[in-house]
Amino acid sequence: MSETPARGAGGAAAETACSHCGLPVPAGLVEPAAEHQFCCSGCRVAYQVIRGAGLEQYYAIRERVDAPSRPALGSGRRYQELDDPAFLELYARATPAGLATIELYLEGVHCAACLWLVERTPMVVPGVASCRLDIGRSLATVIWDPAATQLSEVAAFLDSLGYPAHPYQGVERRDLERRSDRAFLIRIAVAGAVAGNIMLLAFALYGGAFHGIEAEFSRLFRWASLLLSLPSVLWCAGVFYRGAWGSLRTRTIHMDVPISVGILAGFSWGAANTVRGSGEVYFDSVTALVFLLLVGRFVQRRQQRSAARATELLFSLAPSTARLVEGGAVREVPVAALRPGAVVELRAGDSVPADGVVIEGSSTLDLSLLTGEVRPVEVAPGSPAHAGTVNLASRILLEVRSTGEDTRVGRLLRLIEESARRRAPVVQLADRISGWFVGAVLALALATLLIWLRLDPVRAVDHAVALLIVSCPCALGLATPLAVAAAIGHAARRGILIKGGDALELLARRGRMVLDKTGTLTEGRLSVVRWTGDEGLRPVVAAIEAHSSHPVAIALAAGSSLTKENAVADVVSHPGRGMTASWNGRPVLVGSPGFATGMGVEIGGAWQEAIEAAVADGLTPVVAALDGRVAAVAALGDPIRSDARRTLDRIRRMGWTVEVLSGDHPGSVATVMRQLGIERGRGGADPETKAELVREAGATRLVAMAGDGINDAAALAAASVGIGVHGGAEATLAAADVYLARPGLAPIAELLEGSRRTMRVIRRNLAFSLLYNAAAVSLAVAGVMHPALAAVLMPASSITVVLSSYRARTF
Repeated sequence: MSETPARGAGGAAAETACSHCGLPVPAGLVEPAAEHQFCCSGCRVAYQVIRGAGLEQYYAIRERVDAPSRPALGSGRRYQELDDPAFLELYARATPAGLATIELYLEGVHCAACLWLVERTPMVVPGVASCRLDIGRSLATVIWDPAATQLSEVAAFLDSLGYPAHPYQGVERRDLERRSDRAFLIRIAVAGAVAGNIMLLAFALYGGAFHGIEAEFSRLFRWASLLLSLPSVLWCAGVFYRGAWGSLRTRTIHMDVPISVGILAGFSWGAANTVRGSGEVYFDSVTALVFLLLVGRFVQRRQQRSAARATELLFSLAPSTARLVEGGAVREVPVAALRPGAVVELRAGDSVPADGVVIEGSSTLDLSLLTGEVRPVEVAPGSPAHAGTVNLASRILLEVRSTGEDTRVGRLLRLIEESARRRAPVVQLADRISGWFVGAVLALALATLLIWLRLDPVRAVDHAVALLIVSCPCALGLATPLAVAAAIGHAARRGILIKGGDALELLARRGRMVLDKTGTLTEGRLSVVRWTGDEGLRPVVAAIEAHSSHPVAIALAAGSSLTKENAVADVVSHPGRGMTASWNGRPVLVGSPGFATGMGVEIGGAWQEAIEAAVADGLTPVVAALDGRVAAVAALGDPIRSDARRTLDRIRRMGWTVEVLSGDHPGSVATVMRQLGIERGRGGADPETKAELVREAGATRLVAMAGDGINDAAALAAASVGIGVHGGAEATLAAADVYLARPGLAPIAELLEGSRRTMRVIRRNLAFSLLYNAAAVSLAVAGVMHPALAAVLMPASSITVVLSSYRARTF
């Protein structure tokens, strides 16, 4: 952003700051006579609205919290589609008081001053009962009276403040998660209260064991411990029993089995000894075990869900409206309200909301998210257009033929669901160990019982049960979930959102890394890859192309600024073919080879060779002619990411083989493979073929797939691990196991390295817990395991695992 010098009191040059956001004001926007200066129209509108509503305190709060300077993002939209009954039925809910409530995702929220400003909405917009902002997720919960105001007025006001609003699409799922979390927290609270109270009683019993205690008090404390432990053992630990029962039914032993054995063995024998009035009781260890394991499981679940929720919030930015044409008038409606036969208007930059046929106008469509092809496609009346593509050039009218699940995107989403259901579940390392662990513990318990039946039959059962209790894998059960939860949290701070621990365990191995080309290996946009000919003509071509919004024109105009030397006149656009103009009185033509030939420009010799070389490399040739003769040939394509080769070398060093699977032109795919040294790959693959190839490869070897388009989503779901790269389509975010919120390929290498470090932490945690179990089992077999010692060792092992997990530098 340019800076405009102004004279301060002392005469020194100083930049002019925006009165709203504080950023420098571009030179062209400075108004010398105006009291207030603004860097953009959004800041001007936001400043006027804030001042007009009497909310000037916002600026004082922003200064106190030292918030970063950011321009207002206001779009100026009217949000009329939010008042459509179909939209309100889909997103809004009624309250018992007869009001309505909705959750809106707000762009641009970043500090406490934003929180203060948004929550003052009821003071300005009549009919709004409350507006509460969850600043961590940028979600505003609005409660309003539909009889007094419309939702569009609320959204337009928030937009004027610089916070464009989008309907949040995960309300029902979030409500279910809240109810589930609330129930789980109640379970944890009960387990914690029980464990704490029984620990107090255990202190009295331990003190009595060393210094003496009256028999009636000992019986009272033992019976009280038994009764208090009932809710924890019978209800709180129910999640482990259900998991163990399901494991036994499917004959796949996992960690819930040894946990359940230890809990039930300790409680049952403690209850028997309480009734008999003799022997040891382990109620304190059993209830502490239940509490710690529940906390570990909750932490893991919340951490994994936070990554999934972060990608879910991105869905709210997807276009959810369309411009419906009725009786010559145009109005915005929710996409859900479209029906076959409806006519929608698509302006430049709009996403196509449904499958249909162009009935008026000509334009170009960006199909990259659907097909992987970065070069735009020309459309005219009669041409098909699919949902998910983007109109680039000019206004067209589209007659809707299919909507929702009947569109090509809808069919791809069904393919994604089928691929996800087919994927085999991952057996985690701790669960693989647990099968052997259960067998070893039961064998040792039996051996302890037999040995002590010979040495001291009275205490034989006590020692065998003590072994089952102290070997209950508390630390082993926490080893994986805590390490995974910590790693997912560290990764999220690095812009790597991981939905589950399965992905970390799989990516720590070696396998095939299948990469999409467009948007993954490349930038996903057209630019000049090669320029052959007069370099002096390049800024003139850029000046001509600056008059057009066509993707080819944008690529040719990028990076050049208008000067007197390259000023052009008489610019004429020939849609779909090229442009003509005059420069210093000399005619200039820029366009396709066919357009140049049709305008009488002769192409031959080296120029023809340059064009043929561009086509062979999968590039788009553009001819620049001066005075009726070819002066240069530009080859346009999708540039390779700057970090691609370096990152691929890192991935290969970790034992992965790299392949390319793309829907783009086979020639351009081959060129990228040659430049990056990739030996295996395929171009021209449609989404269904991609998914089938990935599924076949995954039948014999671990396959990770990285992509960004709708055409990649089914393959991501079919892969062992799907990786959605930055800027990906909504369907990609839904199908991927991991989403990279940072551009480039480097995050993929970081993900693989972080996964390996996470597995090292898990193995270290498992080693700690197994060493503890070995020591505890040895003491139990020897008959020297006292309840007080067990009460110390079990939490000590768990704390070791917690510190090991959260101190590790995984990402």
